[in-house]
Amino acid sequence: MTESYAEILTVGGKSNSLGRTNEVIEQVLNNKNQLDELYSCVFNEDAWIRMRAVDALEKICRQHPDWLLPYVDKFQVELGSNGQPSIQWHLAQIYSQVSLSPEQKLNAINWLKHLLSNTDVDWIVAANAMQTLVQFTKDGSVPQKDTVSLLNVQQKHKSNSVIRRANKLLAELSS
Repeated sequence: MTESYAEILTVGGKSNSLGRTNEVIEQVLNNKNQLDELYSCVFNEDAWIRMRAVDALEKICRQHPDWLLPYVDKFQVELGSNGQPSIQWHLAQIYSQVSLSPEQKLNAINWLKHLLSNTDVDWIVAANAMQTLVQFTKDGSVPQKDTVSLLNVQQKHKSNSVIRRANKLLAELSS
């Protein structure tokens, strides 16, 4: 009997490791029709399975961003209010890689702005959200003043790496 993706993503390494995620990625890359099963794992009751599943989706997106396009609306509706940091930072990464419709991009921008509106955001979420928002600013989708304002907020983050990233991105925008 073949293991389900949820079963594969349950085991391997420490609970906070990626375990056997690469096996799932390889299987989906060999059979795009398996994306639905992988996507369903993002809703598993186990937070580690959710983290590994969304990590796999983002890594698949790097190679085939077009494969994730049918899922963008689902991401925005079904995951937009999800508070799990690993889901948030991977969504920010995915949004930077796929070709979003104008409405999808506006939804993504509003979501990113919300994440960055205070310093309580997880440090990895902040880093990835800032990067994607700056990308959208550079392509003209977000007014620079809006992004600068949010980067200024993140300059007060408790994480030194977020502060450094905010400073670096502010310098990029001003050059």
